[in-house]
Amino acid sequence: QVQLVESGGGLVQPGGSLRLSCAASSSGFTLDYWAIGWFRQALGKEREGVTCISISDSSPYYTDSVKGRFTISRDKAKNTVYLQMNNLKPEDTALYYCATKDTCSNWYTPFIEYWGRGTQVTVSS
Repeated sequence: QVQLVESGGGLVQPGGSLRLSCAASSSGFTLDYWAIGWFRQALGKEREGVTCISISDSSPYYTDSVKGRFTISRDKAKNTVYLQMNNLKPEDTALYYCATKDTCSNWYTPFIEYWGRGTQVTVSS
């Protein structure tokens, strides 16, 4: 069974930074052959796609609200993907989920193959 394990969430002040990590812990499962990225779900809102990095690691997708502030990267040797979040805003507060599918096309919840359990990010003064 594939397991994606997120870490790095927490409480941060507006303007601050956090780095989320997502590691694939399943034996024999490598992220090299999957597009991988992040969704988030704020209280009372639908889950939304935030960012995705393709198998080739080229031209990552970012939703408009995080462009210029968030950066996704992948360390294939560690089978881990990272989300560097800078200049955080209160509206970034949400449960952040790691997710994977075959490509970054159609980066919407119905098409996701595997999900992590989420890590909470709270931006508040």
